[in-house]
Amino acid sequence: MKGSRPEQAVLTRDTDMSKTEDTRRVIETMVDGLNDHRIDDIGEFFTQGFRWMGNHGCGTKTGLKEFQENWQRPFQAAFSDKTCIDEARLYMGEWAAAFGRQEATHTGEFLGIAPTGKRVEIRYMDFWKVVDGKIVDNWVNVDFAHVAAQLGVDLFNGQGWEAFDRGEKCPPRPEN
Repeated sequence: MKGSRPEQAVLTRDTDMSKTEDTRRVIETMVDGLNDHRIDDIGEFFTQGFRWMGNHGCGTKTGLKEFQENWQRPFQAAFSDKTCIDEARLYMGEWAAAFGRQEATHTGEFLGIAPTGKRVEIRYMDFWKVVDGKIVDNWVNVDFAHVAAQLGVDLFNGQGWEAFDRGEKCPPRPEN
């Protein structure tokens, strides 16, 4: 890259490292709450105005009510017997991150796909900011394409780059 570099890690630059254990406690108990399928009282872990910022297909939720109504309820309607399994967690001051999977049964409509009864793996990454014992921001990436593939739907219509990995297609190269 030529020229000036973009400023990096602006949001975490001034984190209060003394808050690491408090952040850990909030995230660990919140994940337990999600595994208990709590919705109505999940505000114990989130501020009323927190932001949940998901990837395309998941949407963005502003505030606890939108999170409950436009994420938690539809998600639990589509997937029952859901268990969240964080495979790794990192804590740094007021920040936490995790990646893992949910294991669930597809028992309701999802992306227009009728219930199949199939057991699926739902991969995700989460990044949280915790202030005064509550989550204020949550950046999320949920692998909906992987879930759809398990249900027999290829969202990429055969154009996914996995074809390069399997040797079915030749990957393009930049001109320079």
